[in-house]
Formats: sequence, structure tokens, C-alpha cells
Amino acid sequence: MSWPKPVDALWRDLESVRAELLREVEGLSQRQAEWRPTPRDWSVGEVIDHLTIAEIATGKLTTKLTKEVAPTGFPADLAEFAALPVSVSEAANAPESVWPTHGKSLPELLSTLKATRERSRQSFDRLAACDPRALRFKHFRLGELDLAQWWRLAAEHDRVHLGQVRDVKRAPGFPAA
Repeated sequence: MSWPKPVDALWRDLESVRAELLREVEGLSQRQAEWRPTPRDWSVGEVIDHLTIAEIATGKLTTKLTKEVAPTGFPADLAEFAALPVSVSEAANAPESVWPTHGKSLPELLSTLKATRERSRQSFDRLAACDPRALRFKHFRLGELDLAQWWRLAAEHDRVHLGQVRDVKRAPGFPAA
């Protein structure tokens, strides 16, 4: 399926930041994936788990919102998606529903992350078949977002946590292997 330009641009952004994240964790050992700079910090593996859980939630939200309306087709007048209401440049306390589990195997985490992204393509097919401005749901911190903004948030969320992964890897005491 060929997507409208705003949908395709958003997908390419999601894929670009995800590719950076995957390059950043490539070759890490299980020990490195589980290491935390402090007991309160997340490990690289926990970040990956959290991103997967959050993306699954956005996919489920897409399914829920798009099932509630008849497909109208993508609006011809929608050339660009709305920006997020505030900058998402730093981590915030995540709701418990998207907290990660410590100690999962790194190959399993990466496999699940990649499979989740493949399923997200189906969500983008749904996004491309409707007017996302009419499909709204409240975010716990950002308030009311339309469906396209939820996916824009997913890309920004990956960027924030990509920075977190880099910080963990640069932290004093990060294992050599």
C-alpha cells in the first residue's frame, strides 16, 4: 500500500531513529544490556523493553480508535501532521503500565522490538486510511493528542531513550563486555 506523504514521512522518521537505536545496541553483551549506572536508572535492556511496551500500546490505541469510526480515506487537505503540544526532549516518569522488566535476554528483547515494528506497519496502513485529526485520546502528561501525534510521540520517545542508551554506555563503570 502506498501511503500519503505525511504518513510516509512519519514512518521514515520512526524507522530512522529506530535504526540509530539498533546500531547503538548492536554487539552489546548480556552483561552490558543489564548494567545500570545507579539502582534507580534503567539498563539498556530495560530501555528496549520499555520502548517495545510503549509501541505495542500505541498500536493497540490505533486499532481501538480506527475501529470506532468508518474509514473515510486520508484527507486530501492534510499535507503535514500537527506538532506535539510540548517538546519531548527529556525523559519523564513513565506510567507503571509501560515499566520494563529487568534481566530479559538481549536477543529476545531485540527480536520482540523488531517484530513490534513490523506490526506497527499495519497501524500505519490504518493511519493512512483515515483522518487522524478526528481520532483523539488523552496522554497522561501531554493531554489530548490526535492519532498522528501519538505516532509522532513514538518517534520522539525513541529519540529520548536513544540518548538515554548513549548515556548509559558512557557512564563510569559501564562493562567492557
